[in-house]
Amino acid sequence: MPEITYVRGDATVPSVKGTKVIAHVCNDIGGWGKGFVLALSRRWPEPEAAYRAWHRERASNDFGLGAVQLVQVKPDVWVANMVGQRGIRTGSKGVPVRYEAIDTALGRLADRVVELDASVHMPRIGCGLAGGKWSRVEPLIIERLVRRGISVRVYDHGEGRS
Repeated sequence: MPEITYVRGDATVPSVKGTKVIAHVCNDIGGWGKGFVLALSRRWPEPEAAYRAWHRERASNDFGLGAVQLVQVKPDVWVANMVGQRGIRTGSKGVPVRYEAIDTALGRLADRVVELDASVHMPRIGCGLAGGKWSRVEPLIIERLVRRGISVRVYDHGEGRS
């Protein structure tokens, strides 16, 4: 059975052939400005612009926890904005990550990835500013993507798998 491939490097520069989807987790309040999104914005303006418009027009679209927005940035590269975090701050309700929303978003992403015949590339989604634990996110990726035969690469900037 396929499994997640862990690599050192930059998830915004996937080095495989074929169609690629770069997946990451966004918050549900329209904030874009810290963490992995900065690397995306340095490379392409479209994902941020699309996310901000999606949030701004949320009364008439599907924006919300568990939603996915695919933005094409090159002929063979798409960015998946996945809403999997409630707000941006840790507070009385805990950390911003929402595992059930990431699970829903990954299921929706899988359908689109299969249609595109693409591979998926990501940092350790939900585990940076969102405050999530990889031990909770990794099984969701395996269940929703890997078990459907989708190739998944997780990128670590410095150290290898922990």
